[in-house]
Amino acid sequence: MPRIVVTGSESTGKTTLAGWLAQSLATIWVPEHSRAYAERVNRSLTASDVEPIASGQLRDEEAGIAAWRARFAAQEAPPPLILDTDLVSTTVYAEHYYGSCPAWIMSAARARLGDLYLLCATDVVWVADGVRDREDERAVLDAAFRARLRDVGADVEEVSGSSPQRLAQALAAVDRWARGG
Repeated sequence: MPRIVVTGSESTGKTTLAGWLAQSLATIWVPEHSRAYAERVNRSLTASDVEPIASGQLRDEEAGIAAWRARFAAQEAPPPLILDTDLVSTTVYAEHYYGSCPAWIMSAARARLGDLYLLCATDVVWVADGVRDREDERAVLDAAFRARLRDVGADVEEVSGSSPQRLAQALAAVDRWARGG
């Protein structure tokens, strides 16, 4: 089952892009678990939240995979499953905010590597929403994402510009990926 992961620093339009991409491709998408988790616990996150977030991300992905299989398994050329972040993102955020990440999460991230990563550039306006913080560290976090994606050998395409430009770039990247190049 092909998986496309939308990833990147905070407040870069990942969720918007993932939703639009899924709608454009008429497929299923898995929302970012850490956002729902942060809203549910309603407090500042700590290092002790990393493992529950990762476990929740895995559960959400498995539910998305099951829904995708139920809907598309019989198709000869099914659309990809869209993930609004994945465990690779969890590892980057854990190391950035808390200085380390449990080894099992890194192992699981490598084992579940997506087929294509759409890295959202930081060229959009920061939107404070009560969950995001550290606007001044977006460039540092962006560099950490680029390094981690390189380290795990991910196939990466950067998307930038306005939301419609990002969607057009993402659709073109998915099309190139689907054609094998």
